[in-house]
Order: sequence, then structure tokens, then C-alpha cells
Amino acid sequence: MRFRDREQAAARLASRLASYHGQHPLVLAIPRGAVPMAEIIAHELEGELDVVLVRKLGAPFQPELAIGAIDESGWAYISDVARLAGASAEYIEQEKRTQLELLHQRRQRYSGLAASADPAGRVVIVVDDGLATGATMIAALRAIRTKQPAKLVCAVPVAPPDTLEQVSTYADDMVCLETPLNFSAVGQFYEHFPQVSDEEVIEILEKQHR
Repeated sequence: MRFRDREQAAARLASRLASYHGQHPLVLAIPRGAVPMAEIIAHELEGELDVVLVRKLGAPFQPELAIGAIDESGWAYISDVARLAGASAEYIEQEKRTQLELLHQRRQRYSGLAASADPAGRVVIVVDDGLATGATMIAALRAIRTKQPAKLVCAVPVAPPDTLEQVSTYADDMVCLETPLNFSAVGQFYEHFPQVSDEEVIEILEKQHR
């Protein structure tokens, strides 16, 4: 199954998440690709939209291959892929510093919009446009869990079964539309999968606070 675009995937996710309508859920997107999706989901569920900032840690000489992920506090999830990819302890520490600095820069770009929404005591739905290794979602869920939500939900259109099983241990509820066995990259499951820019993210977030 391929999705036409992120908008179609978001509409299908919103339908699967309909039980949270009326609970004013906090819908958190992992920037940047998930932000347009989370906007649709938050609208359909009459919830609140915000972002959760995490960064992938890339493998040596293969920056697109995630060996883990880091959140704004500096906590990092390191997967078994790191060892297989030949990432030394020194490399991992340097990559963590690099990505943490990029996280801080992104927060500065977004921080003029409004104070971040407080997840405490709320239903929180963390959205991404798909999972590959699951590293960034794990970091995002862990970051939000520390803020004591009433219920923590992971919502994605597509993920391989083994990644889904691993990530589900970090959430109270897991919503995933498709779990294909033949999985190489999230983009293969979309007919139209353009990059989302920081400018688009800022425009969407600004609309929430007008």
C-alpha cells in the first residue's frame, strides 16, 4: 500500500485516532515532515498542535542511516546499529554534540512562536511520517514520557514490523496503518514525498497561535 501524500496518510491516521476526539489531545510532530500531518490530525481531533524536537544520529560515512537519536536535554538513544556501522564511542559523542547544537538552533527558530505546550496530565499523540529504525520516535517518546502525560500515543502511517514492536514498548497506544515486510525507506511508501522546509513548519505553527 502506498499513500498518495502526507495529507492522505494524515487523514487516515486521524480516522484511526477518532477515539481521542473530545479529549483535546496534544498532537506533537517530529519536524519537519510530520508537521503538516500533525496539523491535519490536530484539526480533526480538535486538539492542540506543537512539535517535539529530536535529531537522528547518523552513522559514519552514512549520515542517512540512524544509529540513534538525541533529544533537547542531551539524552540519547543508541541502537544496535551503531556497533554494526562501526561507530566508535568517540564518534558517537561528537555526533551527539553536533546534533544537539542543531537542535538548539532549530528551537531558536521555532521558539518565537509561543511557549511549548505542557504534556503533563494530557493525552499526547506523537506523529511522524513513518518509522525506519525507530530511533527518533523512541527519543521523542522518552522525552515526552518524562513530562508525565496521562496517555502517550505513537501514530505513524508505516513502519516495518520489527521496528513497530520495539517502539511500541515506549508508548501506551500504537497506531500504525501499514506494516510492510519489504522496507528500505519511508519515502518508498508515498507517491509524493517532498521535503518540508523550516519556513513551512514556522508558518503552520504560527497559525496555531494567531
